[in-house]
This record gives sequence, structure tokens and C-alpha cells, in this order.
Amino acid sequence: MHVHLIDNQDCIVPYALNIAIVQARGDILIRVDGHCEIAPDYVSSCVAKLQETGADAVGGPIETIGETPSAEAIALAMTSWFGMGGSAFRTVRDREMWVETVAFPAYPRKTIERIGLFDEEFVRNQDDEYNYRLLKQGGKILLCPQIRSRYYSRASLRKLWRQFYQYGVWKVRVLQKHPRQMRLRQFVPFAFVLSLLVTLLLPPFWPLATLILMLYLIADSTASFALARQHGWKYLPALLVAHPTMHVAYGLGFLAGLIRFAGRWRDKRGQIPTMQAQRQLVHDKQPLPADVHQV
Repeated sequence: MHVHLIDNQDCIVPYALNIAIVQARGDILIRVDGHCEIAPDYVSSCVAKLQETGADAVGGPIETIGETPSAEAIALAMTSWFGMGGSAFRTVRDREMWVETVAFPAYPRKTIERIGLFDEEFVRNQDDEYNYRLLKQGGKILLCPQIRSRYYSRASLRKLWRQFYQYGVWKVRVLQKHPRQMRLRQFVPFAFVLSLLVTLLLPPFWPLATLILMLYLIADSTASFALARQHGWKYLPALLVAHPTMHVAYGLGFLAGLIRFAGRWRDKRGQIPTMQAQRQLVHDKQPLPADVHQV
């Protein structure tokens, strides 16, 4: 078995995905990101489910883990309903269901040929944008508990903050291109941060700011104590901080995205190369050797 390493000249995920797609030779393509491990039967399980169900994409719930005590607490926060708002592939492990998105999906080549390539504008959230395009064109995405993977959470609060801040920034661009892709839960962190900022800037509303903060702290404490009681009290201090780190970073990122992309509400074009253009790019810059097989 050979592995072909591709030079990601733009140093962003969607560019790498697109050049890999046009070089891959198989009928089924599977996206596997960094920070993760897939089960030994991951590929065979994906292939079987695609053939069995006729889905346009399949994936499974991810087990989020950490390699340090702090990372373990962050992993717990990222799998909780309070932390992530009920995202199916992070919280549902016991049933097969049709969903809006999955992590590390497998796509039939014919689906990608129909939907097109990834939008290279999206440094983050390109999977959200792509899977919504798939659903919008009548596709179906299946979450299957037999398809197993592990995701390694960020090891520090600083890295967690940066991750969720970027999610917030680029979610605004998803909103601008596909307003119907958004769900109420995705606006909650922004609403929380905005309400705090507005009430703190206006002295007459400081009591309201105090009430908002107290209600959030009660919710954070309730969720953190529940997770710590189930998984270990040693995680409680980090959990109490991890939840607000995720929420505030995402909310501030969303606010920054509204400012950054303020003039683009009518711009729904993105940067999606055509298959023909991408093949030409690969032919010119990164030809696949005849004796190397994509895996």
C-alpha cells in the first residue's frame, strides 16, 4: 500500500481536500482530519453503509478524548449538550439516524461530482457549508453508530479559545451564503455575549447584566457538576472554565465575523473551483505518479 503526500500550497483544509479529490481514483472518498484516529473497520463500515442505504454521505459519532487531565475535561465539555448544543455526531451514540452533518464522512464519487468541490474561502466550517449544499440538492447524510472514530481535543484553554473563536468567525460567512443552514442553538453564544456587552456598557442595565451572568453561571455549574459526578470530580474545576471558554470565544468570534464580513451579505459566490479547473491545476502543479495509488 502506498501513500501519496500532496503539497498543500495554500495551507488551508479545503484547498487540500480539493486537490486530493481530483487525484483520488476510488469510487468512494473518505475525509479524515487531523487530531483523530479511525477504527480499523472504518473504511469497510462506511462502504457497507453507503451500499446498503444509498446515502450520499455516512459517518459516525466521534469519541472525544484528551491526553492530559485538562484535555480530558475539555473533551467532556465538547461532548455535553450544554457545551455543544446537542450536535448529533458528538452526543448521539446509540442509534442510526439521518442528520445535517457528520464528522469524517465518506462520499460516493458520484455525489461529489454532482455537488462540486469544497469552498476554498472557508478556513473553518467548510464541512458545514459543503454538507448543507449536499442537503439542499436532495442528498442524505447518515449517522451510524457502528462507524467509530476518536477525536483528540485541544490540550489547553488557549487552543480551545482559538478553535472556537475561528468557528464563530466563519459561521457568519456560512450564514451569509446559506441562511437556512443555521439553527437556533448556533446563535445562543453570540446572543449571550452581545447581551452582556450591551448591558455592561450601559450603567442603568448593570442589574440585568448581573442577572444574565448569574443565570449562565448556574447553568454552567449544573452541567459541570453533572459531568464531574459521572466521570470524576477531578474534572470539575476545568469544566467550569471550559464551557464559558467555548461559548464566549464562539460568541466573540461571531461578532468579529459580523464586522469582518459586513459588506458581503449579498455575496453568495464563495470560491468553489470547477472540477475541470481543479484537474488542470493538479496537472500543472502536482501530477500523480503513475505507480502511486491514492489511499
